[in-house]
Amino acid sequence: MTEHRIDLMKSAPGFIAALDQSGGSTPKTLEAYGVSDDWWSNDEEMFELVHAMRARIMSNASFRRPGVLGAILFQGTLERKVDGQHSSQYLWRRKGILPFLKIDLGLAGLSDGVQLMKPFGDFRQRCRDAASLDAFGTKMRSVIKEPSESGIRAVVEQQFEYARWIFEEGLVPIVEPEIDIRAPEKRVCEEILRELLFSHARRASGACKLIFKLTLPEEPNFYRGLAEIPSVVRVAALSGGYSQSEANDRLADNSGMIASFSRALTESLRERQSDQVFSEHLSGAIDSIASASAQ
Repeated sequence: MTEHRIDLMKSAPGFIAALDQSGGSTPKTLEAYGVSDDWWSNDEEMFELVHAMRARIMSNASFRRPGVLGAILFQGTLERKVDGQHSSQYLWRRKGILPFLKIDLGLAGLSDGVQLMKPFGDFRQRCRDAASLDAFGTKMRSVIKEPSESGIRAVVEQQFEYARWIFEEGLVPIVEPEIDIRAPEKRVCEEILRELLFSHARRASGACKLIFKLTLPEEPNFYRGLAEIPSVVRVAALSGGYSQSEANDRLADNSGMIASFSRALTESLRERQSDQVFSEHLSGAIDSIASASAQ
């Protein structure tokens, strides 16, 4: 971590590409890309196929700054190579894109209206290994489904506890307490979460730098002011299942937020597309998401 890279993330244009689907979400990612499950016979073959998809995206000429500011990578992607370099080093050294490691190990079962993160006890060594490969930060995701104040508080407290430890290892954590876009009382969940985020972010000032990745809110500019807290480097939005068009429209209504989209970034990409068609679709997606992030 350097002040230069923190300043870059804080003020440079662009968005954070989320290329970090893993485990159970990988088959769905490949299916959307036009790769069915009869293309592989074990997990290693499956992860090689999804890495090939990500390498095709990362090495494309349109995948660059100023449109793409950062990229979140799954552990297996970070350890695999693009054009002879580890993916994270390729992104930073070739393209100046800030790499992040998806560091959580998935979600626990639903309890008290939320899904906390499973414990990830080896994270300190993983942080050090990622930093040695030029990673700038990490990302960790929890999910909120119901407006349980105690459940949402547990999510926020767990996220901030890990965030402090990760920052101690020299990386900037992305805190992602996702609210399910299908939650029946999504707006109430947002109200509870906002109060807790502001409170914890103010208390973290001086001890930790962090980035927020939040579900696009029902009320425009609902999280305005969060980025002005000294501990907060940037506030990003996840697409959460919205189409690229709807995610962009919602993002454009929230000044000061940038995108951190996954499915909304790759929804029009297919394995069988020619390089020209693939590039046209990827370039169009990057341009539209970067434009919505600049509002």
